[in-house]
Amino acid sequence: MSKSISMAFLVGGLLALAPAASAQVEPLAVDLDDLEWSPPGGGNGFPIGVRTATQGYDPISNGRTYYALFPTGSHFDLHWHTYDEYVVVVAGSPKIQLGEEGHELSVGSYVVIPGKLNHSWNVPEGGEDAIILVRRAGPADFHFVEIQSD
Repeated sequence: MSKSISMAFLVGGLLALAPAASAQVEPLAVDLDDLEWSPPGGGNGFPIGVRTATQGYDPISNGRTYYALFPTGSHFDLHWHTYDEYVVVVAGSPKIQLGEEGHELSVGSYVVIPGKLNHSWNVPEGGEDAIILVRRAGPADFHFVEIQSD
């Protein structure tokens, strides 16, 4: 794929991360080095050590825009959300399972996760932490999928 086409996809993806046109927003410029991360959390399906940095809420959809940091070697169990999710990888090389398809991602990768689609995240051991920028199309909800074993 040519650089201009790749850049067009990236720009188009970043536009999808922007709040809805009718929402009242304030100017914001953020540097990764200056993010105010939450304390490490996780467990019960969430990646151990996950940290987040909220950047804002859409007052119309109640969707949140935030950075999430997944430590190397972490796993986010299979789950789904009611609303669509739009993600850009800004650091690391995470892997995502979208339904039946697996994808190895790198910095600049853009992912659309339709509402109600089962998905999970993995950050390979021995690599670097992964940071993603997420915009939700509605309020956050997490529905973990119990995997049936035979």
